[in-house]
Amino acid sequence: MQRSIRRRSFLKAVGAGAAGVAALGRAGIATGFPANDTIRVGVIGSGGRAQRALMPAAAKVPGVELVSVCDVYDKRTRQGLALCRPGASATRDHHAVLARDDIDAVIVATADHWHVPITIDACRAGKDVYVEKPLTHKASEGKAVIAAQNEHQRIVQVGMQQRSMPHFKKGLEIVRSGELGTVHKVHLTWNRNHPIRKKSYGTDPGEVDWQRWLGDAPSRPFDEWVMLHFRWHWEFGGGILTDLMVHYIDVVNWYLGLDHPETAVSIGDHFQSTGVWETPDTIQTLLHYPKESVQVYFEGTFSNARNGAMLEFMGTKATLYLDRGHCEVHPERVTGGEVRDYSPGKSHRGADFDKNVDGGLNHMQDFFNCVRSRGRPVAPAEAGVAAVTGAHLGNLAYRSGGMAQWSQLDL
Repeated sequence: MQRSIRRRSFLKAVGAGAAGVAALGRAGIATGFPANDTIRVGVIGSGGRAQRALMPAAAKVPGVELVSVCDVYDKRTRQGLALCRPGASATRDHHAVLARDDIDAVIVATADHWHVPITIDACRAGKDVYVEKPLTHKASEGKAVIAAQNEHQRIVQVGMQQRSMPHFKKGLEIVRSGELGTVHKVHLTWNRNHPIRKKSYGTDPGEVDWQRWLGDAPSRPFDEWVMLHFRWHWEFGGGILTDLMVHYIDVVNWYLGLDHPETAVSIGDHFQSTGVWETPDTIQTLLHYPKESVQVYFEGTFSNARNGAMLEFMGTKATLYLDRGHCEVHPERVTGGEVRDYSPGKSHRGADFDKNVDGGLNHMQDFFNCVRSRGRPVAPAEAGVAAVTGAHLGNLAYRSGGMAQWSQLDL
C-alpha cells in the first residue's frame, strides 16, 4: 500500500508528463530507485540455473525481493517458490508476471529460444531484465532485442559474468596497457570429461505446459529429455558454442574491441552423443578477424578435460592466461621477465567455477545497482548480441560444410 501511495504521489507531482513516465514503469524514472526502496523481482524460468545460482545471488543483494515465479514445469515452480519470500506468486504464463505493476525487474532463465521473446516483452512492459546467455537463439533476433532495450529505456544485463569478476577487469587493464604487445591470436577452451547417456527423469507430462514451452518451435510430442537438455538440440539451443564458448568470446570482444568475425571454420563430431544430442559433443572453431589482424581458436569437448575452461591472449611480448580463478602474465622468452600472478582463486586451473570468486553475485549486484541508478550495466544487450553472433557463425560453419562467411548469417 505504501509503495502504491508513493508511486501515485510521484506521478501526481510530475503533472502533465505523468503518462509518459508511467509508460516507462517505476524503474524507468530518471532518478532511479531510492537506496532504501525495495526492488521486486519476478523469476521467469526457475530451473537448475535459476535455482543453483541466479536466485540465491539475487536474494543476497540488499533491497531485493523475489516475489514471483513463472515456469511451465510445476515441479520447478514449487522448487523456485521455496527460494522466494513468503507469499510469492506462481504462474505458467510470463505475461502474468509482466502485467504486474508491483514487479520492477525480471530474471529470465528459460530455454534459449525464449530469451529474446521474453526480454522484448519485458522491456515493453517497463521491466528491467537480467537474462541468461546466450542472449539470442538466432542471429536474426539481435537487432530487435537491442532496439527493445534502447527504445523502452530498460536495463538489460546478459549473464556473461566474467565482466564482473575483478581479475577479468585486471586482465582488461593488462591488455589495454600494451604489456602483451600486439595480440594476433587468442586460444579458448571449454573441455569437460562427462559421459553422455540418455536416461529417464520420471517427469509427469501433466505437470508441464509443453506447448507453451515449445513456443514458436515446430510441434513435437512431449520429450522430457529435450526439455531438460535443451542446450544440445538445435530448435532450442546451440550446443557447446552458444552455451560455453560465448562466455569467452565475450571477453575477447571486450578486451580487443571486436564485434564480429568475417569467417568461421568449424569441425564437429559426435564421439559419444550419437542419438542423444543433435549438436556435436566435440567441436573446434577458428574465427578470423582480418581487419583487426586477429585469429580466435576455440576447442570444446566432453571427452577430455585437458585445459578445462580457459583463454589465452597471445601477444608479441607476453601471454595473458585467464580462467574463472586465475589471471597470469607469462612473458615471451625473447622478452624475458618473471611470471606475474594476479589470481584470486585457489581451484585447479581451468575449473568451470572457483568458490573463491563469486562472479555471479558481482554480476547480479551490478545489475541491481544499475536498476537503481539507471546507469549502463557491464553486459548490456549489445554485448550479448555480439558475443553469441560469433557462436552462431561457428555453428553455421559446422552445419554447412565447414566454413561460413559473415555475409551468410541471417541478420
